[in-house]
Amino acid sequence: MLDIKFIRENKDLIAVGAARKHIDFSVDALLLVDDKRRAILAEVEALRGKQNETAASVARAIDPVAREQMITESKLAKETLQKKEEELAAATKEWQILMVQVPNIPDMSVPEGTSDADNAEVRAWGEIPKFDFAPKDQMTLLQMHDMADFERGTKVAGFRGYYLKNDAVLLNFALWQFVLAKFVAKGFTPIIVPSLLKRESFVGTGFLPQSEEDLYKTQDDTYLAGTGEVGMMGYHMDEVLRKEDLPKKFIAFSPCFRREAGSHGKDTKGLVRVHEFFKMEQVILCKASHEESVKYHEELTAISEEIMQGLKIPYHVVVNCGGDLGLGQVKKYDIEAWVPSEGKYRETHSASYFHDFQTRRLNIRYKDTDGKMRFAHSLNNTALASPRILVPLIENYQNADGSITVPEVLRPYMMGKSRLR
Repeated sequence: MLDIKFIRENKDLIAVGAARKHIDFSVDALLLVDDKRRAILAEVEALRGKQNETAASVARAIDPVAREQMITESKLAKETLQKKEEELAAATKEWQILMVQVPNIPDMSVPEGTSDADNAEVRAWGEIPKFDFAPKDQMTLLQMHDMADFERGTKVAGFRGYYLKNDAVLLNFALWQFVLAKFVAKGFTPIIVPSLLKRESFVGTGFLPQSEEDLYKTQDDTYLAGTGEVGMMGYHMDEVLRKEDLPKKFIAFSPCFRREAGSHGKDTKGLVRVHEFFKMEQVILCKASHEESVKYHEELTAISEEIMQGLKIPYHVVVNCGGDLGLGQVKKYDIEAWVPSEGKYRETHSASYFHDFQTRRLNIRYKDTDGKMRFAHSLNNTALASPRILVPLIENYQNADGSITVPEVLRPYMMGKSRLR
């Protein structure tokens, strides 16, 4: 959420930002509602002041007739105030609904575009494998090695349900250990975050109200998170941090759940798009500085690239266009891994920074050197999403005889296995 004062002073900039993100939002409509809210608020404050004066006069009154007259006037004023307070509550609710729809302004370096097809490649790493045999796809490899059971997964869990088995389980745990060790060595705080969360954290991170259709909601008015970012950002909600403790760096692990409401017909088979999965998420809270946000955005991306390079999976980095940014993102990079059976790159990581968009909603602040309270800046990036990462891994590491070579960095966690047969 942006500061209303900033919005009023930069209404044209907000309108341009919404247009670049291809979000239909009227700044003028918000300002009209804000004008109405402010006018009613002024009336309410004036009535409250008058009522306080009347109450004081009643207490001082000596003449019983005059005192009775004052009490009658006070009751009438109270009724008027109550009606105005109801008007204020309605105007404030209308204002809040519009405020959480205001899109953050994309960075000037964000390219123009309407969808992920317009994202621009920044760099590529690794050689695209050239097989001297017809490479098998993920489904064939998983079933050959008895690493997944989709038929029973669908029977038990429904569409997109799956069981991971045998070496797929070992690979998952090996990947988690490999990634966790890297982040702990870099000074990140490891933390397991809840996935079942109250609405506040989803509104605070920008997933509500815009993405409600993709969330699972319980009968207790809680939601299941689709990323550890939500629970991790809620950790410091309504807190004042010490400036000297910034940046705060976390590597958050959690189960994740997504309805995939907008993906009908996409990736209906395999492990790329499933309802239930696991993520290790990088989250950083830093000082309120654009330069700091840019620095840590590049750092988070670089660490994810280190992971891909350690696994020796070919990938490229793209900068997301305006139309492929979320409501709160200032800038985003996607890392996409090469998938041989599809002959193209598929997303495995997304790195974003938000300035104070999330922290203003979540009320995460720190006291600056000058004593002024400031909202921290927030960033996040995927460290590892599994089982999706298994798709480029097993496809790129397959051999002519159907075996799968285990990446060297995972072998210490694979119970001595260097090749899956």
